[in-house]
Amino acid sequence: MSVTFNHTIIAAKDRNESALFFRELLELAEAPSWGPFINIQLDDGVLLQFAEPPVEIQMQHYAFLIDDELFDRAYRRLCERGVVHWADPQMQRPGEINHGHGGRGVYFKDPAGHAIELITQPYL
Repeated sequence: MSVTFNHTIIAAKDRNESALFFRELLELAEAPSWGPFINIQLDDGVLLQFAEPPVEIQMQHYAFLIDDELFDRAYRRLCERGVVHWADPQMQRPGEINHGHGGRGVYFKDPAGHAIELITQPYL
């Protein structure tokens, strides 16, 4: 068997709010949920499980590779909702996107404060 990424748990202040944020932004369908998790499934089968841990949430970084058409729609939704965003991870270029690696990218924070990156071309 080859190695593939299967799932991760993403800490959330409100698991429903975070899951809905990603479902709407990335145009993903609802997935079956259980126990303390609200789940969404990416097109490649990877499961994102949102949970509310009883500890202070530490910021994590999550990057999503998406096609140009979805990038356009997602970026438009970010702007329409007034989500603060940057072209760079240092947050020095607000309100912009970047054109790194032959594609486009943008950084912003999700409802729990995690650093999210959308890119249209992989780094490698």
